[in-house]
Amino acid sequence: MCGRYFRRSDKQHIAERFHASKVFEDPLAADYNIAPTTYQPVIRLSRDSGEREMALLRWGMVPFFATSLKEFKGMTTFNARAESVANSATWREPFKRRRCLIPADGFYEWAEKNGEVRAGARPKTQSKSGRQPYAITLNAGGGGLMAFAGLWDAWKEPKKSPQEVDRWLQSFAIITTEANELMSTIYTRMPAILHARDWEEWLDRDDSRPAPAHLLRPYESEEMKVELCNTAVGNVRNNGPEMLNSA
Repeated sequence: MCGRYFRRSDKQHIAERFHASKVFEDPLAADYNIAPTTYQPVIRLSRDSGEREMALLRWGMVPFFATSLKEFKGMTTFNARAESVANSATWREPFKRRRCLIPADGFYEWAEKNGEVRAGARPKTQSKSGRQPYAITLNAGGGGLMAFAGLWDAWKEPKKSPQEVDRWLQSFAIITTEANELMSTIYTRMPAILHARDWEEWLDRDDSRPAPAHLLRPYESEEMKVELCNTAVGNVRNNGPEMLNSA
């Protein structure tokens, strides 16, 4: 599962890193405690130009076939399992032609109390739940922005009258895969992180070719690092760079 992540990078840096030629106009502040149902930047291919664009979508995917927003509140569809994206009714169509990259500087995961974690020292303090949060990033060799494999979809709200204008909600989900050796000391799952060399293949909208399921594999442990972080990150109202500091 990936239920929280963080992003320090601004729009310009994200656009440059992912070679996005089109960027949304809304302001984008750093976010150190990203949770489902919030609006976050994703990278996808423009249907019209075929170029990469950065769009602002809601985390927690509402599939195109939903009859109402109440069916999918975003709290159960913020993650998609790599093992089922090709066959699940919710994920099957987006996996064919609506794939995206989710820019992140890192993500959080929680370990059970007193669990052995390869990150190093045991925490000085723990949350009231007894679960210690950790921040996972790329190491110095590949540091900076990472790209989660994602899916997106567009849902049209049913009209109450013929006079109403069409209202669309675009939303996304993060694909998770089995944990690598490093992450398995904390949890059994992790986001599917894509190497830059695989971004073009992942974003390709040509559904005449098989969807690249082979890219949904655990990232290399030696290219990642795990560090203790602030237990306050468990509350979505807490935000700021102090979330990355162990208490």
